[in-house]
Order: sequence, then C-alpha cells, then structure tokens
Amino acid sequence: MTVLGLAAPAPPHPGTARTTEPTGPTGATEPTGAAGEIEAIEAATEFRLLGPVVVYDRGTGTGIAPAGPKQRALLAALVVHAGRQLSVDRLVEELWGDRPPANAQSALHTHVARLRRLLPARGHEWISTLPTGYRLRLGRASTDVARFTRLSGQGRATAPQDPQGAARLLGQALALWQGEALQDSCHGPLCTAEADRLEEQRLTTLEALYEANLNCGRYAETVCDLERLTAAHPLRERLYDLLMVALYRCGRQSEALGVYERARRRLVATLGVEPGPALRCRLDAVLNHCPTLAVSSSHRPDLAAEAARLQARIDRLVADQADLLRRVREQDTVR
Repeated sequence: MTVLGLAAPAPPHPGTARTTEPTGPTGATEPTGAAGEIEAIEAATEFRLLGPVVVYDRGTGTGIAPAGPKQRALLAALVVHAGRQLSVDRLVEELWGDRPPANAQSALHTHVARLRRLLPARGHEWISTLPTGYRLRLGRASTDVARFTRLSGQGRATAPQDPQGAARLLGQALALWQGEALQDSCHGPLCTAEADRLEEQRLTTLEALYEANLNCGRYAETVCDLERLTAAHPLRERLYDLLMVALYRCGRQSEALGVYERARRRLVATLGVEPGPALRCRLDAVLNHCPTLAVSSSHRPDLAAEAARLQARIDRLVADQADLLRRVREQDTVR
C-alpha cells in the first residue's frame, strides 16, 4: 500500500474560497467508548475517486492508496455501489474481464481480505461478506464524488441570480479533482461506466463555470481557457458556443464567427453532421448583434473586484519570479 500526504488543491481561479466540510451531523449525542471511536474514524474517512483511488484521513491529512490496479478497482467498485451488494460474478468480471483465473472466487476473496486490512480501524466491518457477494458500508464516511456533486448542483442552481457566488461554488467543486476519475485503476465495466459518468459531470460543471465567469465580466481570461478546452474537446458544441460569446463580448466579432466555422468543419469531418440548433442560433445572434449577447445590467462586472483579482495574480507572479531568481543565484554559487 502507498501512504500519501495530500495537500488541499488550489482553486481554479483567483478569489475561489474553500469551505470547511462538516464531518457529521451537529447537535447529535456523540457515542462513547469503542462505538464512539469507530464513528469518529468513519467521520474522518473520505473515499476519493476523483483522481487516484485513495482512502483519505482528514485527521492526519494523509491518504492510503491500494497497492495494485486490481485492489484499486475493487475498492472503487465497492465505493461506487456503497450500500448495495456486488455479486462475485460482477466483481470477477471487473477485475479479470473475460479471462478469470481458475480459482477466481478464491482470488477475489484474497483481494477483499487485503482491502479489509488496508481500511482504517482494522477489525471494523467496512466490507460485509454476503451469500453471493460483498457490500461496502460507508456509515459516516464521505466521498469526494458526493461533495463534487453537491457543490456542482449548488453552483448551477445559484448561477441565474448570483454568477459570482456560482463561480465560487463551481470552482470549489472542480478543485476536488486530482486527475482523471478512478485514475490508474483496472477499468472493467463498473469502473469504466463510472469514470465516463464523472467525466461528463466534470465537463458540464466546467461549462457552467465559464458561463458564470462570462456573466461576471471575465471575458479575456475565459477566452484563453475556452480556446484550450475546444482544442481538447473538439466535438463539444457547448464549449464553442461559450467561446463565441466570450469573443463577441471582447469586441472580436469576426473571430467569434471563425469559431463557428471551425466547429462546423470539425463536426462535419468527424461525425458527418452540421452544428446543432443552439450553435446555429448563436451564429445568427453574433451576425445580427443580438442584444441578448450583452451581459445584463444585474450581471455587470465588479471592476473593483476584477482589479483586486488581477493585482493578486500580479503579486503571485512577482513572488514566483523572485523565488526563481533566488534559486538561480544559489545554483550559480554552488557551481
């Protein structure tokens, strides 16, 4: 097993705050003795799937990663289906595909036993053995997937009334990601389906974040990010749509029209289809200088806040430059 020191990830754009997550219900009578100790361990435990598969201990700030891809896949599958039984057959297929070992049931039992020894509070029954399979019980433990889903939903619900608040929440949701979902796991059908689902949620949350940023007046920085994202996801029409809006609001109408043509060429060449109704409507709006493309008065950018954010970025760059120059001087002295 691997023990990791996990630092809290930085927010994706300046001004994003991190919230303190509650570890359990408030106002409840705390159990005492062994039961209380087990509940405290559960409450401090978070199963992380948004990146490497890790069992994270909030109390110590460290994470334990299962040693091999099969162990990681087994833990991920059980966490994804927490509270529900996974049959031996499904777990064997998840770990070995269509080439299981002759003693697959025994090999699976060995992997489960190793996983039990890995989890906090050894002897506590996280994983139950059932007549035809296994079940993981979270108890008071949490998952980063649940936190991401909650923050993303809150951000998208807040966006129409408070785009700045929405951007903070959506930024916090995306900051939970440490890499590709279920990274370095042996991806059978259960983990593959979950990784695909989570990636779609991540992209949807990114789209909501950039829409909120546009409604906060962050046009120039949004253009740079969306240029990169359209290159990384060239068949995702919503990203082209947002990029057209960002360019138009920067006064770059001709470039916004060029984005539509670029999207159209890629869609026709790859899928043999024309852009959908939403992107075609955006083209018409740009061509006709539609008033709906202008940010509403209630969403006008807070120029003072923008200036403060830019100053903070400049200060960080200056500090980074000073640190780099110091290291160069130290290196020259050693030579």
